[in-house]
Amino acid sequence: MSTNVFPDFGAVGGADQLRDIVGALMMFALITSVLMLIVCATTWALAAGNGHYQTAARARLGVWLACGTAALAGAGVAFVNFLLGIGADL
Repeated sequence: MSTNVFPDFGAVGGADQLRDIVGALMMFALITSVLMLIVCATTWALAAGNGHYQTAARARLGVWLACGTAALAGAGVAFVNFLLGIGADL
């Protein structure tokens, strides 16, 4: 017994606009996280070089958070496609 289960995006009114909105939000998240990575890495370097260790520690945390955000936003599409693939096999 083989049944193909796949979401019917054509049944939803405005599905094309929804895809555009989600794509734009993911692009915004990636650009923001990369910019924050640059800012936090620069702050970390300057603060550590000048002896401001508390600021350097907070900037280091910002670098890790920016990397995590970029990884989650980038892996979101692959994860959803993986789940859709599993859903078709159920």
